[in-house]
Amino acid sequence: MFKKIIIAEDIDSISIGLKSLLNDLKAHEIIFCKYCDETLLKIRKAELNNDPFDLLITDLSFKNNYRDEKITSGEELITSIIDLNVSIKIIVYSIDEKGFKIRHLMDDLEVDAYVSKGRDSAIELLNAINEVSKGEKYISPHLAHLRKPAEITEIDELDIDILKLLSTGMSQPEVVKSLKNLGRRFVSLSSVEKRITKMKASLQATNTTHLVSIAKDIGLV
Repeated sequence: MFKKIIIAEDIDSISIGLKSLLNDLKAHEIIFCKYCDETLLKIRKAELNNDPFDLLITDLSFKNNYRDEKITSGEELITSIIDLNVSIKIIVYSIDEKGFKIRHLMDDLEVDAYVSKGRDSAIELLNAINEVSKGEKYISPHLAHLRKPAEITEIDELDIDILKLLSTGMSQPEVVKSLKNLGRRFVSLSSVEKRITKMKASLQATNTTHLVSIAKDIGLV
């Protein structure tokens, strides 16, 4: 488990809740910072003193209080830490649930976990810390569809065309007609239905509307 934790959070009530939640972790040291610049400075100083932090928990949004801050968001903080080339695990703890943002953080910036602030966030944060300590990735369960599915390689060009047409509000018969107009041969209502069923299973979608939503979130459409 983690011995030295730093938390970037500017809302006092949330910090108090986190302090109570993390007490049971028996970490050697837990530091709270309200500002991103301060957080980066402490991480850099700890590295220079050969006493590094091994976990950062950070929000994404920080209120502007008219301080002269160079780093004003959690994403900028994460990017700055990556530039330091230090060995530290990163958990994002945020209310932001935008799919493109979460995928960018998980896939491009390679943060270790994304926990959505909400009703079950305390339990989810503890689960995230536990999983990350074991070298695993974690994302809040209701956002799990945003993780890049292994089955995505099974989705071909025709599937993507079907998804694009569905995303415009077309019915399945209208999709078939449009595909034929686009020069797609050997398509029928039955074959389109089978492809949609396969994609729903691959992407764990509950219905066609959910399928289109997931496809948009993961960048297929």
